[in-house]
Amino acid sequence: MGKRATILFRKTLAKGERELVREFAEQIAEEVLEGGQFVCLITGDAQLQQLNRDFLGHDYPTDVLSFPTGNAVEPGELAISLERAAEQAAAHGHGLVDELKILMLHGALHLMGMDHETDKGQMRRTETKWRKHFKLTRGLIERAR
Repeated sequence: MGKRATILFRKTLAKGERELVREFAEQIAEEVLEGGQFVCLITGDAQLQQLNRDFLGHDYPTDVLSFPTGNAVEPGELAISLERAAEQAAAHGHGLVDELKILMLHGALHLMGMDHETDKGQMRRTETKWRKHFKLTRGLIERAR
């Protein structure tokens, strides 16, 4: 299996945490995206706010953004705010790496074309299945309910 996920760290994580995130990204690419390749930017609130404003017209930082291509081989790109991830991890009582995994999984499902706001629960059910598979705590959709 070749490298399918590229993680760009604009914010610092400990070396061991970076490796765990990279390993999980490879699992996401191989299993969830069925061999598709993606890029994930780990950055801060300021850049997420800029991307959110520029691409979606929302002038505030968010936790994860997905930029799907509609191509199964290269499904797209993700951007995750490390600050949002750290705050959410603390608020939900788990570690930063687990929160990054939750956000990456959620974003990857969006790369597959899923949309929890319009799909009558399909993305929620799929996210729940994968969270259980990866032994992750409650996902973003469940938290919002």
